[in-house]
Amino acid sequence: MQVPAQFEYARAQSVSHALSLLDRYGPEARVVAGGHSLIPMMKLRLAQPEALIDINDLSELSRIEVEGGELVIGALVRHAELLASAPATGLFPIFQDAERVIADPIVRNRGTVGGSLCQGDPSEDLSAVFAALRATAIIEGGDGRRSVPIRDFHEGPYETAVQAGELLIELRVPATPGTGSAYVKVERRVGDWAVAAAGAVLSVAGGVIERAGIGLTAVGAEHFCAPEAEEYLTGREPGEEAFAEAGRIAAEHCSPQPDQRGPADYKRHLAAELTARALRTAMERI
Repeated sequence: MQVPAQFEYARAQSVSHALSLLDRYGPEARVVAGGHSLIPMMKLRLAQPEALIDINDLSELSRIEVEGGELVIGALVRHAELLASAPATGLFPIFQDAERVIADPIVRNRGTVGGSLCQGDPSEDLSAVFAALRATAIIEGGDGRRSVPIRDFHEGPYETAVQAGELLIELRVPATPGTGSAYVKVERRVGDWAVAAAGAVLSVAGGVIERAGIGLTAVGAEHFCAPEAEEYLTGREPGEEAFAEAGRIAAEHCSPQPDQRGPADYKRHLAAELTARALRTAMERI
């Protein structure tokens, strides 16, 4: 049986307490909530933190509500809670699309939004969703809170803007009325990591696309987004031709890696096709 290396354990009672524990244990401490990524890595000793800080009691990080024109999603919100949230899925059906294809009910009942984003996996679904939505991440540390655009949050594979001694607090999404959104994913089997996936958010005014957001995962899209395709769509009439060209542009700027889930050219083809599908569905939902 594989077991983790020895570590210290502490249970935080508040955000300030969690930050003090992070300061006490230093850069080799890790925060745990759902633990679906961290614990398996510890069992394989791919991760060997000196201390685990349990944040499951921090109810202040579990809210989902509209505040000041923004949808606020706490870092400790479980996947199942986001899937069931009328405020979140009513504003942005992309959340429901994505959460339905993330892992399985057991994982969704314990895994958290913040844990998924902070893991920084290049195939993670919610990273593409929040990139399409142009969310802002709120991070807190000893010097107070700071805001980081989600498109700057992921600095590379398994690397994020959250520094040692800091904690992701929440995500904020502009609650813009009259938008449509969607997420589509190809996976080898139900609940698997994506072979490729795309999310889209559209705002249309006066018969033209006022703003477009495209998120991509598992296809080597920098910062999980496709800014060139978004720029192409802005100011154009929505339709099949525009969506197909946006998909082509998005795929052109991807750098997919061949692996057990498929060759690079297949993933690039999926990036184009799934982008067009997500845009089409988002348009239908406006």
